[in-house]
Amino acid sequence: MGLEERKAGLSWVLIKDALRTMQRVLSAFPKNTVPPFSQKALTIPEQDKLKMQIGSRKKVSFSWAQAVQITEHIRSMDGLGDSRREQYSTAILLASASGLRCGELLALKGNDIDFKASTIRVDESSDQRNGGKIGPCKNVTAYRTVYLGDAQGRMAMERLKQFLEQHPGPSDALIFHSKRGAPLLQTTVVNQGLYLALEALGLKKAGLHAFRRGCNRRWELAGIVPAVIRQQMGHSSATMTRLYTGEIPPEDVASAFSKKFGNRIVVLENMENEAAA
Repeated sequence: MGLEERKAGLSWVLIKDALRTMQRVLSAFPKNTVPPFSQKALTIPEQDKLKMQIGSRKKVSFSWAQAVQITEHIRSMDGLGDSRREQYSTAILLASASGLRCGELLALKGNDIDFKASTIRVDESSDQRNGGKIGPCKNVTAYRTVYLGDAQGRMAMERLKQFLEQHPGPSDALIFHSKRGAPLLQTTVVNQGLYLALEALGLKKAGLHAFRRGCNRRWELAGIVPAVIRQQMGHSSATMTRLYTGEIPPEDVASAFSKKFGNRIVVLENMENEAAA
């Protein structure tokens, strides 16, 4: 599988996704069954690899400012009840501030939050492909304690605290859940709240993972040590952390230069203009 499908007009991304799906299906069979294929044997031409890498750098990533816009819009949506408006907006703001994976976010319980220390403990994950079933995390590095010590983190923690005060429950109960107490599904959040907000605000359509990417970028641009970012994100390698940064928007590049050099850039430009005159 691979070359023939590529000639048929399918993208390599679609082919790889199809292979992943087939592997998940086959995983239900006995472990001693030898898979009839492997992604390692998938030969992708270098030109197509380059296109895939460029596409990966351009994946949607929501900034903190955009997250605030989105959550405020959701809180004003008439089509949702008060409970869902507050639940969806709080979850999205926390996702942007913490960089948690969707499954980790939706598996959080009251006793995972330490408001005094400004930390979130991650030791479970919600399997979104299996009805939100709560189980183990993605990998060993996913088990971690995330520190929300920046201004964005403190704002999200304060919003979460208010939400829990308005919707009290047992400390071992899920924070984000359905009316019956079942794990909340990402599809519910995005279809009922996020996608509608993105359309209204003129932002690109993306799921909750775009907030995780945005958080990774925010921490990196703020100058947080790479090893700390990797631990905060729960990445298994430094390569993955770098990939999450993606293509930095021009306005963020300009802001980074401004913070680093201040008005020295303007002074140099004025000197060059005077010399040219």
